[in-house]
Amino acid sequence: MKPIFKYLLALVAVVGLGSAGYNSLFKIEPAQVEGANPKLDKIRLQPGFKIEHLISPSDENMGSWVSMTFDDKGRMICSDQYGGLYRLTIPAIGAASVKPKVEKLKFGKGVDTLGIGNAHGMLYAFNSLYVMVNARATRPGASAPSGRGPAPGYTPRGSGLYRVQDLDGDDQFDKITLMKEFKGEGEHGPHSIILSPDKKSIFLISGNHTDVPEMDAYRLPKNWQEDNIFPLIKDPRGHANDRMAPGGWIANIDPEGKKWELVSAGYRNAFDIAFNETGDLFAYDADMEWDFGLPWYRPTRICHVTSGSEYGWRTGNSKWSTTYPDNLPPVLNIGQGSPTSLLSLKDAKFPAKYKKSLLAFDWTFGIGHLIKLKSSGSTFLADREEFISGIPLPLTDGVIGPDGALYFMAGGRRLESDVYRVSYVGTEEASAKTLVAAPNALNETRRKIEQFHQGANPAAVAFAWPYLKHPDRFIRYAARMALEHQPVAEWKDKAMSEKDPIAATQALIGLIRQSKPEFKSGIYAALLAIDNKAFTESQTLDILRAYELAMLRLGMPDASMSSKIIAKFDAKYPSNRMNMDRALSRLLVPLEAPNVIERTLKLMQTKDTASATAYRVESATSSADLIMRNPQYGTDIAKMLEKIPPAQQTYMATMLSAAKNNWTPALHEQYFNWFKSSFQFSGGRSYVGFIDRARKLALKNVAESKRAYYDKLGGADMLTSNGNDVMNINYPKGPGKQWKLDDAVALLDAPLTDRDFQNGKSMYAATTCIRCHALGSEGGGNVGPDLTNLGTRFSKKDMLESIINPNKTVSDQYAATQIMLRNGTSVIGRLTNQDKMAYYISQNPYAPDDVEKILKKNVLSMKYSPVSSMLPGLINSLNGEELKDLMAYLMSGGSESNAMFKKK
Repeated sequence: MKPIFKYLLALVAVVGLGSAGYNSLFKIEPAQVEGANPKLDKIRLQPGFKIEHLISPSDENMGSWVSMTFDDKGRMICSDQYGGLYRLTIPAIGAASVKPKVEKLKFGKGVDTLGIGNAHGMLYAFNSLYVMVNARATRPGASAPSGRGPAPGYTPRGSGLYRVQDLDGDDQFDKITLMKEFKGEGEHGPHSIILSPDKKSIFLISGNHTDVPEMDAYRLPKNWQEDNIFPLIKDPRGHANDRMAPGGWIANIDPEGKKWELVSAGYRNAFDIAFNETGDLFAYDADMEWDFGLPWYRPTRICHVTSGSEYGWRTGNSKWSTTYPDNLPPVLNIGQGSPTSLLSLKDAKFPAKYKKSLLAFDWTFGIGHLIKLKSSGSTFLADREEFISGIPLPLTDGVIGPDGALYFMAGGRRLESDVYRVSYVGTEEASAKTLVAAPNALNETRRKIEQFHQGANPAAVAFAWPYLKHPDRFIRYAARMALEHQPVAEWKDKAMSEKDPIAATQALIGLIRQSKPEFKSGIYAALLAIDNKAFTESQTLDILRAYELAMLRLGMPDASMSSKIIAKFDAKYPSNRMNMDRALSRLLVPLEAPNVIERTLKLMQTKDTASATAYRVESATSSADLIMRNPQYGTDIAKMLEKIPPAQQTYMATMLSAAKNNWTPALHEQYFNWFKSSFQFSGGRSYVGFIDRARKLALKNVAESKRAYYDKLGGADMLTSNGNDVMNINYPKGPGKQWKLDDAVALLDAPLTDRDFQNGKSMYAATTCIRCHALGSEGGGNVGPDLTNLGTRFSKKDMLESIINPNKTVSDQYAATQIMLRNGTSVIGRLTNQDKMAYYISQNPYAPDDVEKILKKNVLSMKYSPVSSMLPGLINSLNGEELKDLMAYLMSGGSESNAMFKKK
């Protein structure tokens, strides 16, 4: 789960308009009505679609389901995340009852002695059920890996791809074959499996905590490295610190599993893959939410999985820029979230406008994104709409059934689980026929080049070479990759003597990736011979990356060569263009170019306007709009948007930590003062730790006698001992606990006496209540009600229940509102005002005056969110004494003279 600080939005409606007045003012229908089905009422669909609730597995002690497939008889097979497999016979669309017949699958003549389940992905094909088991094999009574709860009994089969068959024809599976064991499990382990478009092979995907097993063939050459001269800082809190290149990967296998071929890699934790109507493959990759506010943060994204593609995930701060020519850019950046399922709608019985789209499920924020693909050269671009959304709706998997309906499930992580069916009932024509379309000419060209990704071929160099200078980036990439599959001796001299500057750049990148140190001087000479005066910014970034790769793979140039490289690029720095300055700093700082420290420090003093808008304009979703869709995770976003870190300054400060020489005391003073000032900003959970690790790298370049001085100057006294957090006198001492209502009521059963007023006041701030509420003279938040008179109107139990179980009663006065727009998207926030033309929505409880204007002409409908924006477990960081002090502070209305604070 994604740990964050919590905020208190609404305990009870203490002041202001009553619900009738509020409804009258804003003319909004409540989300729930008497007699309605809460399983369905919380879900919003595009017009013309009907949704049916089929089953709640968690209500029937069948676990929390995360994967599904249909067998050859039209039955659905599902898997509990931590348990077994189930088979469902589902009534036809329009039947009187939608409740399916469910059977738990047993193996080995009716006795489940073989043990299989825990599947993140399943596929029924070739008269077999293929199961991607994601688990650590355990003995009875063992515990599961940390964070996954107790193990579901005996789990004899660990992670791997299994083939399950019914050999005696009794409609029960009786043989399980391990096709390949995987090293890795958990939520970054083995994931999904799908059938190829020609129905002759299988594609599968695994997250970045799954080692790439030995393959029979590699479309992405097995020469991957970290390839980043940027100073390495691994995640300060330890996430993925032992995971190195190539990250998450995709493979293709035959039905028997006799040949395994690596297709693509460089993903963080893409859960699922899907083919569109042209036979192109796509993946839905995950972000690292702890990187919020840092320049290496990468949002969730849709990637076009081409042959030999690399998408640049690396551990910690070493994730590749999408500008690097040795990886590929995404089709679409979606934004923050937790990807789970990706499926094509080409087989759906939906109107034609949907059948060229993908459907991408986000678990965290409960959105099914409609990814509307459009050809762009040999690849695709995309627009996004919301096809489905709910609060909460932890989407896990989806599939198009034999009837053309969409079946999807919610649950995972032992949450309440449900299965739904969505069918089209609108007025447009809806065809059940699978959509098949031919790729465009450039797409076909790329595919022809990719045929040379299968090993040595005497025709490859001549065929691929002209495409090294092609305007289409994916075609250039495919051409270089074709070269890398050929013996280096066949094209080394051609690469070093190529006169076309663009082709030479790409060829030399390939040669560097395949070369040995003895080619070092020749490659540097060839790079210097490239005339880049007429290069565009993108082409300049390519050649700068070529130099970076040469320094990493072949070694630093000698002094003479270094001077020539500096002379070629020094005048361009700084360019005041984000990506260009980052690339130039990676070249000039290691080469110790004259005055590079001074120039970089000047960039660090420049106001970073890009960071303030990046979280709005670079992704398809607005970060602010996600806050109230899931307050458990949205609060981190809210805090960051309140004080957005200057990402470009952070990048330059980290790069400068590699500068060992040419410092003066004045430069060091300026540099370490920047570190101290950077701790005022808010980012993801690892933000402070990353800044501190960069600061400590910089301290290594300071004289021993001055290290303590600069350590303090850089803000050491502001940080906790591990450097991961800013010290806060209000921070709870703990240890906390998962407070239950009965436990908290029992603790506070006796009258509160001899309490610590200052500590209660500190806990009020530490739990961030102060952000949204006023209490006495403290706090100024107007997002939630004034709590000053809380203790005179409500009992301790009432107050605790509102804190621990905030969804039980949600006051419409402080509820979030979901506004559905005509363009297929929605906005979630607190409706603060309206006029004749527009509604005004506040989305960030930490910046309530920052409102979004929504024109009424663009609004399709509006409703309240049935879920409180306050997170359950607000007080879980407090120990018993701290909880007593907080409650005394709340009950006293913030008055220190109250008898509860009188010392004995």
